Amino acid sequence: MEERKKMDQNQIIDDKILKEYLSVDNEYVEKLFRKELEQDTRKIIVLDDDPTGVQTVHDISVYTEWSEEYVKKGFEEDRKMFYILTNSRGLTKDKTFQVHREIAHNIVKTAKEMNRQYLIISRSDSTLRGHYPLETETLREVIEKEEQIKIDGEILCPFFKEGGRYTIQDIHYVKYGEKLVPAAQTEFAKDATFSYHSSNLKEYIEEKTAGKYKAQEVVSITLEELRGLELEKIQEKLMGVRDFSKIVVNAVDNMDIKVFCIALYRAMKKGKHYLFRTAAAFVKEAGGITERPLLTREELIKKDNPSGGLVVVGSHTEKTTKQLNSLLKMADMVPVAFNSDLVMEEQAFGEEVIRTRKKMEEILLSGKTAVVYTRRQLLTVENDSREKALLRSVKISEAVQSLVGELSVEPAFIIAKGGITSSDIGTKALKVKCAEVLGQICPGIPVWRIKEESKFPGMPYIIFPGNVGDDNTLREAVEILTGNV
Repeated sequence: MEERKKMDQNQIIDDKILKEYLSVDNEYVEKLFRKELEQDTRKIIVLDDDPTGVQTVHDISVYTEWSEEYVKKGFEEDRKMFYILTNSRGLTKDKTFQVHREIAHNIVKTAKEMNRQYLIISRSDSTLRGHYPLETETLREVIEKEEQIKIDGEILCPFFKEGGRYTIQDIHYVKYGEKLVPAAQTEFAKDATFSYHSSNLKEYIEEKTAGKYKAQEVVSITLEELRGLELEKIQEKLMGVRDFSKIVVNAVDNMDIKVFCIALYRAMKKGKHYLFRTAAAFVKEAGGITERPLLTREELIKKDNPSGGLVVVGSHTEKTTKQLNSLLKMADMVPVAFNSDLVMEEQAFGEEVIRTRKKMEEILLSGKTAVVYTRRQLLTVENDSREKALLRSVKISEAVQSLVGELSVEPAFIIAKGGITSSDIGTKALKVKCAEVLGQICPGIPVWRIKEESKFPGMPYIIFPGNVGDDNTLREAVEILTGNV
């Protein structure tokens, strides 16, 4: 296949390009992939920096603890894969380092005791936010030291079709309407904690590693190679990397990932070792997770609970605000504005938490849905720093989760909007140790079934990423849950 003209990483392009690449024989690819997957005995362990990473899987366990006891439980499962929720996107650098070092140690130790092989995927944001390269570098350091092996390469694949994230000619795009916008030109790249300037993933790697890994040295798996089923060429590239060299995987469809994984499993069979920094789509394909229909109200609402539902919105993205506005146009939605800007005034902030919780309980008892949301604009502080902004964000998130954790009324369901928000509510407010991922209520929006040791056992907990869906998707999820379709 003829290589396309090199694209400008700053240019917005038409989404028609997504359909211009040669199609492949899906049945043939699936057959090849299943053969490689069935021969592989590794347990896949996904370290998820917020709960939204399960947005492509179903019938999978998520552990919110990573002690040896819980890691062992994950290894003992019959399933190919399990998740560990690190919540590291809401942690400081120091805490992130500590958490990943501890997890890596417990995985290595448990795997040795159980004589099991494993593969670790660091699942993060499809818009390139998060503690990169800190997380994978920490994992590499511990694994190489304790396993006495060398990690040959690190594979980056932020593609996520359901969220409109595509990588073409190494440039990562976010879909807005009918246009593909280079990631560095979006609001996500301006994140207060995890900002970046490069849409080209090779240059992104150089930027984030402060020049340790040069853009020109990064290996690229092209769409032309993937659609041409050039498996030997792709495998050759994988076999050629060493010393933690970087590999970028281009993708515009889930099948691109599956083709890549055929070559990947073959390379690993020959003794190569890799770490992965990916979005949710890669996890699904690498683990061989099958498709399943979207969840229905009948599958989700099991209890005879007369209370209303609860929607908690913490994300500040423009998309979230539009989704919130659409939701509030529904009947029986009662808005509860939580003044998060009071975080700078300790007493006033505490009083605001109490006021908000009482209001929430009144609404739930009335059978209506309480929609709680923080201020829609991020608080700006003079002479601010990234670390201070993150710590302030953590304090607000802790307050939001306490609104749920100290509720005296059980909601019919809870939707948490935003990665940090959903993590804090899940782990701290609901005290989840292990949950079952049932599937998705809308594309890219996962549902946990909370187990007996948690607050509100059996209740559906919907984890709604801040950057997924169109303007009406949040409303659609609530319509399903309330039977108001």
